[in-house]
Amino acid sequence: MRRRCLVLDHDDTVVKSSPAIHYPSFVEALKILRPERADMRFDEFIRFSFDPGILPLLTEVLQLTEAEMRIEQEIWRSFTYTRTPDAYDGFAELFAEFRARGGKVSVVSHSERDVILRHYRELFAFEPDLVFGWELPAIKRKPHPYPLEETMREFGLEPEELLVVDDLKPGLDMANACGVDFAYAGWSHTAAAVGDRIRPLARHAFDSVGELAEFLEM
Repeated sequence: MRRRCLVLDHDDTVVKSSPAIHYPSFVEALKILRPERADMRFDEFIRFSFDPGILPLLTEVLQLTEAEMRIEQEIWRSFTYTRTPDAYDGFAELFAEFRARGGKVSVVSHSERDVILRHYRELFAFEPDLVFGWELPAIKRKPHPYPLEETMREFGLEPEELLVVDDLKPGLDMANACGVDFAYAGWSHTAAAVGDRIRPLARHAFDSVGELAEFLEM
């Protein structure tokens, strides 16, 4: 295979987590910490998550203190550890074929490792080969290149042998920093809010998981 490793975002790329988990938990936190902003719409939340990103949204836009960040994280975890979002149609089949051909799966996400592993076990009956999640220090999270660099080191791969698939800009920035091809997940629930901004920046763009599978020649 030309692409020997898929480097996948998790939320709203593989699983439908923002509508089911991240946005509802965010609104719940706003009701406590910033009630005047608790009417933020889903599309606004996604736009902020796209640019400047979820961490700047919390620390710069909303200006949460360290104590408030801990409260926000506790509320977020209460949602992430009790709910399992649905997967996007087609990933179970894609994973089965890709892994049967020797392909590797590396997940680079702003969700936590334990949550990602649970979702993969429950939805796909396997665990990714590598997971880089929110538990890492900020300098090792996307958009920083560490997850991609470590993936290439671990598997002995060159940039052209990987494909990054993400629905938001941090994945694009990480891929560009390492000279790895980026594919926009146009099937995402976030597409209506930010698709017209990220699609022109992506080397590849797919409107369904099936199109991604065809690109991988499966």
